Amino acid sequence: MPHLLAIDDNATNLTLFRHLLAKINGVTVDCFLDPVQALQWCETREPDLILLDYMMPQMDGLEFIRRLRAVPGRAEVPVVMVTADTESAIRHKALELGAQDFLNKPVDKVELTARVNNLLALRRSQQQLANRAQWLAEEVKKATSEILAREKEAILRLSRAADYRDSETGAHLLRMSHYAQLIARQMGLPKEEQDLILEASPMHDVGKVGIADSILLKKGKLTPEEFDIMKQHPVIGYEILRDSVSPLFQCAATVALTHHEKFDGSGYPRGLAADQIPLWGRIVAVADVFDALTSSRPYKKAWELADAVELLKNQSGAHFDPACVEGLLSAWPEVLLVRARYDEEHAFTTAVTAAAARPAVTA
Repeated sequence: MPHLLAIDDNATNLTLFRHLLAKINGVTVDCFLDPVQALQWCETREPDLILLDYMMPQMDGLEFIRRLRAVPGRAEVPVVMVTADTESAIRHKALELGAQDFLNKPVDKVELTARVNNLLALRRSQQQLANRAQWLAEEVKKATSEILAREKEAILRLSRAADYRDSETGAHLLRMSHYAQLIARQMGLPKEEQDLILEASPMHDVGKVGIADSILLKKGKLTPEEFDIMKQHPVIGYEILRDSVSPLFQCAATVALTHHEKFDGSGYPRGLAADQIPLWGRIVAVADVFDALTSSRPYKKAWELADAVELLKNQSGAHFDPACVEGLLSAWPEVLLVRARYDEEHAFTTAVTAAAARPAVTA
């Protein structure tokens, strides 16, 4: 039901407006002698149209419009200003401030009814469009969230497929991805990018699916020739993930290609150094090595935390970006929480459930 306001410091005029507006089917009318009170009413409720006198002692019509438009959500409320026919300068200023229409004094009842009906019809159309746009935005957001949730689950399952051919575990993927998120946060990256690294980093070793079992699962030390083949897994992972329109897979492709590069340029596959290495790759390099060192494997025992920290410090500026090392160490209490939260058992089930529940990454 449309709700109209009539604002005029003359009680007789308000009585006339109420009488004329009451003849329009389905409308309710509130009248105000005091424009200040009317403005206060508008701060908590939204009228569908305002009939406004210009000449008022407490606050003229122009000032009322100026203050009304400053109220959140009231920029589109139609305002009809009542002025004398000779006040063209006032009309021009009212248009600049956001008035939609004018009525001349003395007010003609036919003209009043026609103008109010026209503006109310326009108001209904605007609200229907706004409601439609909001509904469409919500549906797009819902569909996008579902797509991104499937992307995240696909990443975890592809990562797990690579792990089945290696000795790493689902818990490793969870821990290192959370370490990467902590480092990104400590380095001041935006929240959206922190979440992007969290979701994408488990794909860092997906390229291992392209390495022969005789090399990937070899128990002894690899020959130089075999190690050269092993060093191709970042490129294979990049080729699997590249050219996606998804920001998540784009990030994962970058991480896959660059997480074995070293800060001093001695890494592989391209021998990049320092800032030549994308930041995502530098972050994941620290997170991946730290968790690998502190986790037990069939071929080794887990390092003590102090020893792993010592290695990170010693390799800061050589293997690792010093800022990334500092990012991990500066979040040490949370690092310990991540270690405690993600044990080897139930890790993959936990990961898939968490991925589906996390907010969508859109960056």
